[in-house]
Amino acid sequence: MDQGDQQRFRTDLSRAERDIGRVIDPGARALVITGIMLVLVLTAVLPWVGGAPGWQVLAGQADPALGIGLLPRLFSINSAIAGVLLGALALATRRWAIAWLAAMLCCVVTVEGVIAIWSRQTAEAGEPGPSFGLFIAVIAMGVLAGQWLRIVWSRA
Repeated sequence: MDQGDQQRFRTDLSRAERDIGRVIDPGARALVITGIMLVLVLTAVLPWVGGAPGWQVLAGQADPALGIGLLPRLFSINSAIAGVLLGALALATRRWAIAWLAAMLCCVVTVEGVIAIWSRQTAEAGEPGPSFGLFIAVIAMGVLAGQWLRIVWSRA
């Protein structure tokens, strides 16, 4: 083996090492994450605020008399983006950077969900409070954040 072959071998080995460092292997957690993403999608048909289901809160089509406000709507949009779309992208590509982004955004969205619940619990008298669909969605986002964090930390 001459010097040129050794240099090419080192370059190839270095490139392979970088490529391996960029991917994740979620293993059995991929099934757990997929199941939680399914639960998150299914919460869209459950009532979130008063009698308004999550899909109406997401689409902004809930009855204006409910006075849903910004926070539950913000949580619904961000949970769909971070929990479902970004999570599916991370599982499909298996890229560490996308999984890290999913983990961080799921953490932030979980806090948004807790604040959305709090804002509905402290609403004006006569306005509806949070329903069980919103609670389940926030719990699902928290579990999803924990799963993504475990995957990301295993690569650090």
